[in-house]
Amino acid sequence: MALPAVGALGLTAKSTAESFDDIPDDFKTPPLTQATQIFDAKGGLIAKVYERDRTVLTADQMSPYMRQAQVDIEDARFYEHGAVDLKGVLRAVSKNAESGTASQGASTLTQQYVKNVNVEKAGDDQAAVLDAQRKTLGRKVQELKVAIKLEEDLTKDQILTNYLNITFYGHQAYGVEAAAQRYFSKNNKDLTVAEAATLAGMVQNPSQYDPVRYPENT
Repeated sequence: MALPAVGALGLTAKSTAESFDDIPDDFKTPPLTQATQIFDAKGGLIAKVYERDRTVLTADQMSPYMRQAQVDIEDARFYEHGAVDLKGVLRAVSKNAESGTASQGASTLTQQYVKNVNVEKAGDDQAAVLDAQRKTLGRKVQELKVAIKLEEDLTKDQILTNYLNITFYGHQAYGVEAAAQRYFSKNNKDLTVAEAATLAGMVQNPSQYDPVRYPENT
């Protein structure tokens, strides 16, 4: 049901099965790069050095507003469905049929997390980054299998925490803590409901929904 367009796209059942076989059984999150802080002898912050500005947080260190906002915007039924949201698939198929374009996707938050992990693993290899972001059926099948495996091994709360630590929010800010500091100069725990919603909405298009450059879009 999640892959109704296989025949229409000219792909055989065999090729789809091979896509599953290409994925390792164990999917491990790569160590997340974080910012390095340099202090003087008195404990004052001199500089922060990073390739990707990120501070990894535990679930308890995250704003409950941020956690709820990200679920509401990206996958409102996250806690109700498994790795695949069949209702979301059917809704997307219906909407796309009406519009005649692929304007709506049906990826769950878990599937998006898998894609983000693949992008993180690609590092500075732009070809690998583009491959991880490629919107092909084969890529979706791979993400789906890993997402199913993840939901067998991790709780929903763990997946959400990992997602909020790895996701890109624009301006070299990766994860909710760096995003809160970058756009609102505060810890993510201190975000208001409106600020949390603003950051959560940026994930879909960090450039277009940049609250600094395009405040009218937020």
